Formats: sequence, C-alpha cells, structure tokens
Amino acid sequence: MMDLQAILDGIHAELLPRLGEGKVADYIPELAKVDPRQFGMAIVTVDGQVHSVGDAQAPFSIQSISKVFMLTLALGKVGEQLWTRVGREPSGSAFNSIVQLEHEAGIPRNPFINAGAIAISDVVLSGHAPREAIGELLRFVRYLSDDEAVTIDEKVARSETQTGFRNFALANFMRSYGNLDHPVEHVLGVYFHQCALSMNCQQLAKAGLYLAARGTNPLTGHSVVSPKRARRINALMLTCGHYDGSGDFAYHVGLPGKSGVGGGIMAVAPGIASIAVWSPGLNKVGNSQLGAVALEMLAARTGWSVFGD
Repeated sequence: MMDLQAILDGIHAELLPRLGEGKVADYIPELAKVDPRQFGMAIVTVDGQVHSVGDAQAPFSIQSISKVFMLTLALGKVGEQLWTRVGREPSGSAFNSIVQLEHEAGIPRNPFINAGAIAISDVVLSGHAPREAIGELLRFVRYLSDDEAVTIDEKVARSETQTGFRNFALANFMRSYGNLDHPVEHVLGVYFHQCALSMNCQQLAKAGLYLAARGTNPLTGHSVVSPKRARRINALMLTCGHYDGSGDFAYHVGLPGKSGVGGGIMAVAPGIASIAVWSPGLNKVGNSQLGAVALEMLAARTGWSVFGD
C-alpha cells in the first residue's frame, strides 16, 4: 500500500524553495492581493482516506474550477441537448478569446472556456432568478463536499463584475447570435458569483470525488450523476480543462483536471482519488505553475496517470 502522506510531504518539501513562482491573476483586483508564496494540496481517496499538506485548509477563489460543477448541474437540467449550445472540442485559444465565437456563429468551443461557461450559466439560470441560480450552485457544492462552510466571496464577485469587460463582450456577442436566453447582466451575475466560490483544497478534493467514483460520492453514498456522465465530464476535463495548456497538462500529468486563475487545480484519478492543489502563481496560459508541477510529481510517484504508469 502506497504511503500517500509521505508522497505529499516529499512533494511539498521539494517545492518549498520554489514557492512564489508564477504570476498572480492581477487583472482581477481582489486576486492581485493574494500572497503568491502559498501552497496546499489534498488527496481524498474513494475509500475515504484524506491526506493533505501545506496550506490545504486555506480558502481560495476556485474561479474556473466552478465550471465543472455548473456543467454537472446543466447536464442534469437539459441532458445531451446541452451540446446544441456548446461544443466539446479543445479551443487552442486563450480562455477569454472572442475570435472563434465569430467564426462559429456564437457557439463556444467547450464548456470550460469563458464563453462556454457563460452559456452554461444561462442554462442553469432557466426558470430562476439569478440569486436562486447562485443558491442552487452553492447548495450543490456544499452537498458534494459535505461541508456547509463553503461560501461565495462577495468581494471577489464584485471585483470581477467591475472589471469583467471581456466577459460582457463575450456574453453580448453570444446574445446577438441567439445563444443566450436571459439578459446579459443576469447571466454574468451568476457567472461572476460562481467563479467567486471560496474553498480550500480539502473541500475541493471532496467535491470532486464523484468524478473519481463513477458518479457517486463514496463518502456519503449519494449518487450525483450516472457513471457514463461522470466518464464524459472527465473526458472534457482531460481535453479542455486547462485552456490552451490542456494538451501539455495531459502530456505531463495524464489526469483529467480543471484549473482556475485563483491558482487552484482539481484533478481526478478515476477509481482511485480526487486531488486538489493550490498555488496562486500562474504560468503564461493562466494555470497554476507549481500546482501543475506538483500534480506531475504525484502522477509519476503513484502511477495514477490514465495512460498507465
């Protein structure tokens, strides 16, 4: 039996001299204030073991990792019909690019780039006031993590609303093509609040566990999605979860994962464990620099890559 705690401790010790590498997401004023010299990592196995190291209890803004949970909710609402609104292909462009949207008639490439996630927020908003849709997501993530302490950071949400001009442009562009049903302000209100979800590594690893265990949370016994849907969400995370760094992440780490510009990454070792890592400094494509290194080290030391050890 592998000593996962020893593996985590070893990764942490090796990365200590490198803390602070990368650049925090300073285009969101609240995120610019975060100390880049923080690092946390947690593993929750499907049989209920929890291992963590470093700042694994420190809450951070999960940002685009929330797109996985919103996608799960949207698929629960409309099923496969969702894919008439959003594609399933890697974009190869920056997460906030508008270029492909024009070429492809307002249909975003995948649910994990900003335009795709905004379209997903529109789906989840159906039949709700924005406040209700935000509440639905918060309840869902608390249910997944089995932790009522998960919150939304209103300061971050406000900061994004005040500076999210590119996202307003993306949403208006999609609305012009008929791919948003609700007023842009309402959809973006939901989107900015979902990105402002505040979680720590342990909570996030627990929340992702249903994707490691064929759609059921093994700690609570709750069925979240079907095994087929869990497999498909994992496939999208592997191919599209890191923007235009997705191929590089698959090459080096070999696990389905989703990054966020808050410096977090949630990764899934199917059938084995859910992993969350946080280090605020980002690389040039907007993914956690040391987080990706830590996950590469973990995959190498455990043999958990979906492509074999």
